[in-house]
Amino acid sequence: MAYGPNMQKVVSAPAPAIVVGVDGSRNHLATLDLAVDEAVRRRAPLVILHVWPGRYARSLRTGGLTPTIEDGRHLLDVAARRAAHRAPELNVDTQLIDGSVADTLVRRSSRAQLLVVGHRDDVLTRHGWGSTAAYLAHHCACPLLVYRGAAPVRGPVVLAASASESGRAAVACAFDEAASFDTRLVAVHVWTHPASRAATTAEGYRAEYAACRDEADRQLAEALAGWVGRYSDLSVERLVLHDLDVAYTLERAARRGRLLVAGMGGNSRFAELLYGSLSLSLMRTTACPVLLVPTGWGLGPAEPPAVVADATGHPL
Repeated sequence: MAYGPNMQKVVSAPAPAIVVGVDGSRNHLATLDLAVDEAVRRRAPLVILHVWPGRYARSLRTGGLTPTIEDGRHLLDVAARRAAHRAPELNVDTQLIDGSVADTLVRRSSRAQLLVVGHRDDVLTRHGWGSTAAYLAHHCACPLLVYRGAAPVRGPVVLAASASESGRAAVACAFDEAASFDTRLVAVHVWTHPASRAATTAEGYRAEYAACRDEADRQLAEALAGWVGRYSDLSVERLVLHDLDVAYTLERAARRGRLLVAGMGGNSRFAELLYGSLSLSLMRTTACPVLLVPTGWGLGPAEPPAVVADATGHPL
C-alpha cells in the first residue's frame, strides 16, 4: 500500500490482464501454458476465456453432434487447474461467454494488455492461422501473441521493422521483449528496388542497387537509434533484405528465434506473410510465437526522442 500527501492511502490500479482464448483444440493447452508464462513474466492477472458455442455454432445449427455448455465449463475448470499447477501464485479468472469468437475476443482485447491465441488445428492441410486469428491480426486492440510451437529458449527476438511512423510501436515492443528475455534483437527491414531504373549498364545497375540498399539501411538505423540509446546493453543486429528474400528469411527466423515481432494491420506485409500462405511451410516444423503490435500501442510521453543516425546506427 502506498501513501500520498497527508498520509492518504493511494490504491494502485490493477494491471490489465493477460487474456487467453481456449477452445479444446489440440494446441489449446500449449497456448494456455504460453499465456501463463507471459502473465508471470509481466506480473499480471490471467483471464482464461472460452466462447460457447464458438467454433461449434455451425454444428448446432445443422443438428450435428457438438459439446454442450457444461463441456465448456469443464474445459475452463481443467484450464484453471493447469494454470494453478504451473504458477501457484498467479491470479487466475475464467470466463464463459456466449457469442462469436472473433467479436468476443476483439471486445475483450480493449481491456487487456495482451491477447494470446493459438493457430488453426488443421494447419498441415490448410494454409494460414485460421479465420479467427487472421481477423484478430487486423482488429485486436492490444498486442496479439499467437502460439505456433515450442520456441527455442536461447533464440533472438526478431523484429520485422518498419521505418514508417506506424511501425514505432512494434519497434518499442521488440526492444522491451528482447531486454526482458535477456537476448539479442535482430531487426529485419525490407526494401524494394524501384521498378523504374535509370541505370543502363551492369555497373550502373550495381551502383544503383547498392545505393538503394544503403538508403534502406540508413532508414532502419534511424528508426532504431532512439531505442538503441535507451537499451544500451542490448545487442542489436540490423538486417536489410531485398523484397525477394523476405519470405525465406522469416521462415528461418521462425525456426531459430524465440519470438517474432511485427506491426499489426492491413499495411503490414510482414503480418500478412506470417499468418498467410507462409504459415503452411512454417507449421510443418516448429515455429516460434508471433507478437503483432497495434499502431501506437504503449507510446507516450516517456518514449525516446527521435535521433538521427548515421549508416552504422550511431547517433549523429
